[in-house]
Amino acid sequence: MEPPDHVAAVILAAGEARRFGSPKQLAPLHGRALLQHVVDAASAAGLAPIIAVVPPDLPLTEADVLLVPNAGPELGMSHSLRLGFAALPDDVEAAVILLGDQPTVDPPLLARLIAARGATPFVSARVDGLLVPPVLVERSHFADIRQPSGDIGLREILREHAELVTAVEEPRGLADVDTVADLAALAEGS
Repeated sequence: MEPPDHVAAVILAAGEARRFGSPKQLAPLHGRALLQHVVDAASAAGLAPIIAVVPPDLPLTEADVLLVPNAGPELGMSHSLRLGFAALPDDVEAAVILLGDQPTVDPPLLARLIAARGATPFVSARVDGLLVPPVLVERSHFADIRQPSGDIGLREILREHAELVTAVEEPRGLADVDTVADLAALAEGS
């Protein structure tokens, strides 16, 4: 896959995983950590740099990822977004926001998001009529990352300003892992 021009990845993986009961970022799925599936998809799609916002004590040592510690996960997803975007180099033209608990995201979907760039400042996956991560954000709207608070991420911006969003259909859906049962179902289904 040809690398995109200066498109980075910001992976949000600093959640407290209360429903999961342990650090789900490291939970094994098909021989790799859950978070590693997302990192591998971003890498295969040519996104660079790959920034993962993680808990400060997460023992992850991947060489191809810049780890940004989030000591305040209770501040919500918006805090992780701000930390991740603050770590982006100045030459990044756009960034794809990914969730560290979405191991089924794949390089073809990321390539479709990147290919849809240009008409609007946001490009989002759409599953069953709903806009969901991953979401590509053009540099012209990086300042919007500073606006949300709490655990909403960009949800409200995307919902209230549909004219700013190009949707890319993802017919197979995107599973996310919130519980041990979710992980077990995903492991059995694939």
